[in-house]
Amino acid sequence: MAIQQEVSGSGRRGSTLADLVRNIGYEVMPFKKTEQDVLAYVPKDIPLTVTVTEAKGIDHTLNLAERLHKHGYTVAPHLPARQFVDRKHVADVVDRLREAGIRRVFCVGGDAPKPAGEFTESYQLLKVMQELNHPFENVGIGGYPEGHALIPQHAIDEALRKKAPLATRILTQICFDANTTATWAKRIASEGVGLPIYVGMPGPVNRQKLIRISAGIGLGQSARFLQKQSGLLWKFLLPGVYNPTKLLKRLASASERIGGNIVGLHIFTFNELQGTEQWRQKLLASVARRDDR
Repeated sequence: MAIQQEVSGSGRRGSTLADLVRNIGYEVMPFKKTEQDVLAYVPKDIPLTVTVTEAKGIDHTLNLAERLHKHGYTVAPHLPARQFVDRKHVADVVDRLREAGIRRVFCVGGDAPKPAGEFTESYQLLKVMQELNHPFENVGIGGYPEGHALIPQHAIDEALRKKAPLATRILTQICFDANTTATWAKRIASEGVGLPIYVGMPGPVNRQKLIRISAGIGLGQSARFLQKQSGLLWKFLLPGVYNPTKLLKRLASASERIGGNIVGLHIFTFNELQGTEQWRQKLLASVARRDDR
């Protein structure tokens, strides 16, 4: 299946605060209470992505994604390349999602230290999916505004250029510097990667809950996630350091000033769904008041 890029060029106007607030998706982790909490707190018009943990594997994520889809949510399961055994495994998952009616996925390399099979990066997975004529209308790939702790910048840039024609959007890793994110977005657009960008940022996460979740997904996976995020741990553990609303406002200001192809937000909820949705509702009310002036 050919994938069409949704935004092209670097001359696009930057998104306003209202644009970003009205184009939000939530990332959730496949834990015991996730389905219950999604149903209790998340409106069905909020698109969801479901992560994969090394301990539980891909099937656990697919099971949750299928259940949420049946409840009426738009869901994109993570597909980590390094957890696929071979081409047949990919074909089985593609067929399963086709049968379930799920039409969105998020393809990542994955953090497993040792690949389960022949795939080591998401480009390989994307190529096989294309050869299998996959049914997905929305294919997400990762973006790294601050680079990656374990991968040289030139390699990240080359990988993004290869993957972009096979995808429809970019979901970024967390970056706490809005100018860095906006500058990166403008740069990749000027280099021909015109995919719409959804900026990854944490919602109003309770610090104690973050610690519990980090323990729950396993120390190894938690450590690798934190290693990829610039200063993530101390941003959360020091009281009063991180404020998602302030970061969002700085991002909107930088996007309006620089332009590029930032179109929305990918909220790392860490399953703090009630607090995240309350925060979003306050933001919606705030931008509505501005529009009325």
